[in-house]
Amino acid sequence: MSVPKYLNDISFQTSKTVSIFGVTGSIGLSCINIIEQHPSLFAVETVVAHSQVEALAQAAIRVNAKYAIIVDETKYEDLKQALSGTEVKAFAGSQARDDHSKASVDLHVAAIVGDAGLCSTYYAIQNAKQVALANKESLVCSGGILMSLAQKNGTVILPMDSEHNALFQALLGQDQQRLEKITITASGGPFFGKTHSELNNILPKDALKHPNWDMGAKVTIDSATLMNKGLEVIEAGRLFHLDPDLIHVVVHPQSIIHSFVHYLDGSVLAQLGMPDMRIPISMCLGWPQRLEIDVPKLDLLKMGDLTFHQPDRKSFKCLALAEQALRSGDVATCCLNTANEVAVSQFLRQSRSFLSIPELCENVMDKFSSEKQFSSIDDVYELINQARQYALTQ
Repeated sequence: MSVPKYLNDISFQTSKTVSIFGVTGSIGLSCINIIEQHPSLFAVETVVAHSQVEALAQAAIRVNAKYAIIVDETKYEDLKQALSGTEVKAFAGSQARDDHSKASVDLHVAAIVGDAGLCSTYYAIQNAKQVALANKESLVCSGGILMSLAQKNGTVILPMDSEHNALFQALLGQDQQRLEKITITASGGPFFGKTHSELNNILPKDALKHPNWDMGAKVTIDSATLMNKGLEVIEAGRLFHLDPDLIHVVVHPQSIIHSFVHYLDGSVLAQLGMPDMRIPISMCLGWPQRLEIDVPKLDLLKMGDLTFHQPDRKSFKCLALAEQALRSGDVATCCLNTANEVAVSQFLRQSRSFLSIPELCENVMDKFSSEKQFSSIDDVYELINQARQYALTQ
């Protein structure tokens, strides 16, 4: 194990140029909220969305962005109309998205959901000084390639997930050789405590009711299956160069403690905070400074009991599959992520059952288990396409 250089390399910066890819999702809108609270600290270059024209235009106008890109090219004229009378320049298409991800900005926020965010993240790591990573699928699909690229280019990777952001903070200034293990907390999702048989007839409307966090549909379903936590296990292994055996998970329904780092001397460092994504997001936006933001503050006297439980890997098999995939390498984690994206999409359309989500993931992992490990980003895309096509036939 070795400490990533950026954990102990803190420099001061008074303002940042920022691009936000995935600006209309919950992460992107939280970024807009924080930037509006500190307008003098940020100059927004580019905001990107897939198809939500009005939300994209509103976000661009709110932060006076230079460029707004709608990936769905059929919405280009709508975007131009929505931005008429402003100084924001409109673009459309995946090529425009990729071209703007190569811009030399101080901070690139990678918040596009799913493996659709992989390409822009790949380019951003080569050109931005810092990448605030909310698109965990990038690391899950091609963690080895992206982390090597970040090290080569001296790019700072700032994790936006609350759990990884907590680990980031608890590792600051520490000797990672003295680390015993890490523990990532999970809320347990809406079905915590349910048995396998009780999950037979789960509907999307049930799975979308997360008890603590306000997230998009894909991430919320992943939380219900515990796949989100499994992907976070993989992400932690990639981000912090950890042996899989050192990464542990506990269910903490209150979502107040976001992660623990255990050291060999018996010390355990933890990061606490209210379950509000603006807290880790602000930490990434302001890094290495801490920003004062308008969020609910933690009051331990009002919290009551903080409880912890072992996750049920038999009823929620996605977690165990992710841990298995991390041990196998990037090919397995890429197949897991691709199959899960297909399965979740089908579940949301009610063409796949809740319990068959991990079944499809395991099937696809087994199908491509003999594939060679990646040597380039093209290899990653080729496997994603093959795995997706296979998953769609199952």
